[in-house]
Amino acid sequence: MDLKDNILSVDIGGSHIKATVLNSDGEEITEFKKIDTPSSGSPEDVIAAIQELTKDFIAFGKISVGFPGYVKSGVVYTAPNLGSDLWKEIPFGKLLGEQMKKPVRLLNDADMQGLGVAKGTGFEIVVTLGTGFGSALLMNGSLLPHIELAHHPITKEKEYDDYIGEKALEDVGLDRWNKRVQKVIIILKTVFNYDHLYIGGGNSRKIKFELDSNITLVTNKDGIKGGAKLWQHEDQYGILSSH
Repeated sequence: MDLKDNILSVDIGGSHIKATVLNSDGEEITEFKKIDTPSSGSPEDVIAAIQELTKDFIAFGKISVGFPGYVKSGVVYTAPNLGSDLWKEIPFGKLLGEQMKKPVRLLNDADMQGLGVAKGTGFEIVVTLGTGFGSALLMNGSLLPHIELAHHPITKEKEYDDYIGEKALEDVGLDRWNKRVQKVIIILKTVFNYDHLYIGGGNSRKIKFELDSNITLVTNKDGIKGGAKLWQHEDQYGILSSH
């Protein structure tokens, strides 16, 4: 296989940046690795962290990036868990491509995870429980327009990010956090009437209650495989390649 067909798949989170190299079918061909997300949260430091994390990886010819914020056509508009003031209208796909000297496709991190885990049957939702709350909607395997559900109010004072994000877990404890997650699942079920719900992110493993038969827990390693699909179906997702 031509090494240029290999894809560096990167998942940027509020706490960690994860990466692996995939073949064109989405199979991992390097060890899944992670590094702390820079405390500054700046684009320059995030790029430097990606370069450090991947410096010993096998050769690859293209890059896919899942980003924790609102992304359109390779441009970041919000990054609540990194510092939105630092990221407003930042052409991160272009900047990373210039530094890595490879074409880059950039989209929301939950959307990329959705591409990695969804089975492609009916209306599927992917949510991530990590530093914040991510979400992706798919119909028959195709991404629907991204909605920043994390910033929709769930109480008079709190958005979803505030209600079940990492800080909320630390503040209210595991039992109350689990009750909050149960409430969110009921809302999703009532509002969206999904066929299947996937729950990922680092805190998904802390769920202690029984899940419905059409709810599946998934891992970051499962989701990062969505990076290959960005290059299999580039026209379908309308994601610009930057280099």
